[in-house]
Amino acid sequence: MKNIRVLVVGCGNMGASHAQAYHQLEGFTICGIVSRGNSKVLLNDLLGGGFALFDQYEEALAKTNPDAVCISTYPETHEDYAIQALEKGCHVFIEKPLADTVAGAERVVAAARKAGKKLVTGYILRHHPSWQYFIQVAHGLGKPLVMRMNLNQQSHGRMWTVHRNLMQSLSPIVDCGVHYIDVMCQMTRSKPVQVSAIGARLTEDIPAGNYNYGQLQIRFEDGSVGWYEAGWGPMISETAFFVKDVIGPKGAVSIVAKSASAAGHSDDIGSHTKTESIRIHHADIDAQDEFIKKDEWVDLDDEPDHQELCNREQLYFLNAIHHDLDLTDHMEDAVNSLRIAFACDESVRTGQVVLL
Repeated sequence: MKNIRVLVVGCGNMGASHAQAYHQLEGFTICGIVSRGNSKVLLNDLLGGGFALFDQYEEALAKTNPDAVCISTYPETHEDYAIQALEKGCHVFIEKPLADTVAGAERVVAAARKAGKKLVTGYILRHHPSWQYFIQVAHGLGKPLVMRMNLNQQSHGRMWTVHRNLMQSLSPIVDCGVHYIDVMCQMTRSKPVQVSAIGARLTEDIPAGNYNYGQLQIRFEDGSVGWYEAGWGPMISETAFFVKDVIGPKGAVSIVAKSASAAGHSDDIGSHTKTESIRIHHADIDAQDEFIKKDEWVDLDDEPDHQELCNREQLYFLNAIHHDLDLTDHMEDAVNSLRIAFACDESVRTGQVVLL
C-alpha cells in the first residue's frame, strides 16, 4: 500500500508529537508543515530538515495536495480546517475537541460522511492499555458507578501561554473534560441525562467571560454519577491534582500514579496519561463484616510513554484508511462527549442544572 502523504498543521505539543509519529512510522510521508510562528522551523529541524514549510493553511493545502491532514491547532480553527480538508478529498486526524461548538462538530462529521473520508479525533486515552484495563475493571463493579477524576495543571512559562491561548475560546472543563467524559461514557455505557458545574476566574490574563478553574458533575440514566475537575494557571495547587477513581457496589478501581502525581509534574504532558499502578478493591465482607479479599495491585507491562501513545493513535488512523474501518461510533462519541462538555460549560455560565 502506498504511503499516506500527510500535511501537519500546528506544531505545538501534540502537533510535534504527531509529526514525529508520521516521521517514524512506515505508511506515512510528511508533505508539509504549517504554523503561524517559528514552531514549524523548530519541528523541521527536529525531524532532520527538508520539509516544505508554510505560514498559511490554505496555501499549504493547495500546494501539497495531501492524502490526509493532521490538525493540532487551537480549537477555534478546527471546524474550518477540517471541512476544507475533507472537501478537498483528504482524510483528517484532528486533536480534541472536534470543534469549538457542538453544531460545528456535527458539521465536521457530516462533511466526513459526505466526502467518504476517515475522521479520527485524538482521544489518546483510548489507545492506552492501562486505561483500557481501568475501564474493563469498572465494568465489573456493578451499577451505579461513582466516577471521580481530575487533571489540574500548575502551568507556567510556555505552558501558561498555551493555556491562555486555549482559553480565548474554551474553558479547561471543555478542552480537557471531553477526554474524561468520554471515559465515563465508556464505563457506564449509559445515557447522560443531567449535568451541573461551577467555575471560577482566578486571573485577569484571560477573557472576562471565561474561567480557568471548573468542576462538573454528570448524572447518568442508570443512576451512575461522575465528577471531573480541571484548573490551569500559575496559581493552581498541586495537591491531589491527579485523581482517577471509580467506585461501584462490588468495590473500587483506581489509577495510582505515584511519581507522575508528585509535586512539580502537573504541567508535564507525559504525566497526564501515565498510570504506573492500578489498585482494585473488593467490597466482599464476611459474617463479621471484615474484608474477604485483600486489595490487588496491577502493574501492566505495556506502559507506553506519550510519544508511543501518539504513534498508536496514528497507526489506528492508518488502519482506518487502509482497511476502511467503520468510524461511525468513533465520530458520534466525539460529538457526544463535546455536547456534554458544553452543557457543563452552560451550567457554569447560567448557574443552572442542564438537562440533556
